[in-house]
Amino acid sequence: MSKTAILEIDGKKYEFPLVEGTENEVAIDIKSLRSDTNGVTTLDPGYKNTGSCESAITFLNGEEGILRYRGYAIEDLAEKADFLEVAYLLIFGELPTKDELIKFHNDIKAQSHVDEDVKRIIDGFPKSAHPMGVLSSLTSALVAFNPSSVNVDSEEEMYNAIVKIMAKFPVLTAWAYRKRVGLPLDYGDDSLGYVENFLKMMFKKPNGDYIPKQVIVDALDKLLILHADHEQNCSTSTVRIVGSSHAGLFVSISAGIAALWGPLHGGANQAVIEMLEAIKEDGGDTKKYMAKAKDKDDPFRLMGFGHRVYKNFDPRAKIIKRSADSVLDDLGIDDPVLNIAKGLEKEALEDPYFVDRKLYPNVDFYSGIIYRSLGIPVEMFTPMFALGRLPGWIAQWREMRLRKEPIGRPRQIYIGETLRDFKPVEKR
Repeated sequence: MSKTAILEIDGKKYEFPLVEGTENEVAIDIKSLRSDTNGVTTLDPGYKNTGSCESAITFLNGEEGILRYRGYAIEDLAEKADFLEVAYLLIFGELPTKDELIKFHNDIKAQSHVDEDVKRIIDGFPKSAHPMGVLSSLTSALVAFNPSSVNVDSEEEMYNAIVKIMAKFPVLTAWAYRKRVGLPLDYGDDSLGYVENFLKMMFKKPNGDYIPKQVIVDALDKLLILHADHEQNCSTSTVRIVGSSHAGLFVSISAGIAALWGPLHGGANQAVIEMLEAIKEDGGDTKKYMAKAKDKDDPFRLMGFGHRVYKNFDPRAKIIKRSADSVLDDLGIDDPVLNIAKGLEKEALEDPYFVDRKLYPNVDFYSGIIYRSLGIPVEMFTPMFALGRLPGWIAQWREMRLRKEPIGRPRQIYIGETLRDFKPVEKR
């Protein structure tokens, strides 16, 4: 017998089925609530207690610090797989065979050319334009060069659209950076791997070669994997709700980029470095700022510590901390800002106040450190996040369309004026 929940309103009881996920998550299915109750809805600002969909892509348990893609532990994927393998897994549901992975990479390389007219669009932006604005605009502009809509019932058309965006997005990301710093646009090298080629497109100078160190490639590869998907967050929900109108893949992802741009979402690692810079300018006294963070009457917040979803240690932070340590050791960087970061990390991991409240360094803390050590400016941190999140956005859009989910249309509780008589302008 199926389980149900009983809701009582004004003495009348209504029965709704319970839905149970494969990881024993339980939800009340209220899709008939409004019709059954003659207009009653729920109010849940921020949708913190509302499931917008059923999804088979990512499982997240914040209380226990668990993150899995398609059933695979994030720890195993970060250690044993590369970014393209994880992208394939997220999008298509299974890890690729060797032949499937080779084909996926070759198909991506074959589609990596971006129309020359896109360069004219970039030329229209001032150098001061934020790379996220440039990236969102360029991604949306891809629609103009690929105007036909994707038949989601055709595996071939769906695959071709996925390959196109996976191929062109790193080019656009690198170009947004090069526009910002005044470097000529570069297409990279098809003989390189996905991550290696991206690094070359980012950093190659016109008068020299660029050969990235393996420790840098490995660190970036892991960062992209760790950012690849994170369940129904703000930007992912945006991609799904835009796509639910049957908007195309490219424009839906462009909307996701805009959502990720916000400082409460993708801008968190940038906020970490800005905080560290402020501490440096104030003398670099980490103990002073740890005390400020513990003072409930002080508005100062320690950025990059704790997480709104993970109530324990962020599992991604455990993984990327090792990469951050390796990058700093291998590159031998002497940076006072990064020294402050290491000091804050050490104190937070040993201070009972932070340990008891599980306010551990999160993935944004370590990703900010890695990006800075690679010479990536803070305004590029969020585009780097977007590059990692791309396969998750694709997977979520694809799943939503294949499941034929209805167009997103949240309800509201109106709190404005009731019916009023109109007054002519001379009587107002």
